[in-house]
Amino acid sequence: MAENQENENIEEKVEDKKEETEKVETETTTESEVLEKDINKELEEMTDRYKRLFAEFENYKKRNLKEKESLRNMLVSDIMMSILPIIDNLEKAISTGTKDTAYEEGIKMVLKQLKDTLTYHGVKEIETIGKPFDPELHEAVSHVTDEKLGPNTIKEEFRKGYIIGTKVIRHSMVIVAN
Repeated sequence: MAENQENENIEEKVEDKKEETEKVETETTTESEVLEKDINKELEEMTDRYKRLFAEFENYKKRNLKEKESLRNMLVSDIMMSILPIIDNLEKAISTGTKDTAYEEGIKMVLKQLKDTLTYHGVKEIETIGKPFDPELHEAVSHVTDEKLGPNTIKEEFRKGYIIGTKVIRHSMVIVAN
């Protein structure tokens, strides 16, 4: 009997240990699931913060690039405004003509060099003759009737206009037909 009693005590102890082990395993599983959920939630939050920060940085780079380009264009246009009257005078000198061909060639070379400098810095001449009048690009100084040209077509150019990017440095002075 004592042996039966001892076996029962041992079996009870084994059962108790099994229950404790299962309880600990369940608690451990529950704790690990909770930890895993917390880690996943924190990872999602960090990923979201990273994506937002990256997007903000990309927007900053784009904005900074636009500001630099705008500042550059503004500086170039200010400098070119002071050079444009020189170009106008050289063009007038060439159109007047001279008997000294070497002198005329020298003026043409200087004019070409100035125009190449304008082109290098992104400055372009505004096209005028035969084009439709655009008040954003052209300044009308006179209006004439010409049957050969369509309505609001530029007939003649008094002074060349220049543009850099989308910014007008100087409007073209033109005569508009019809």
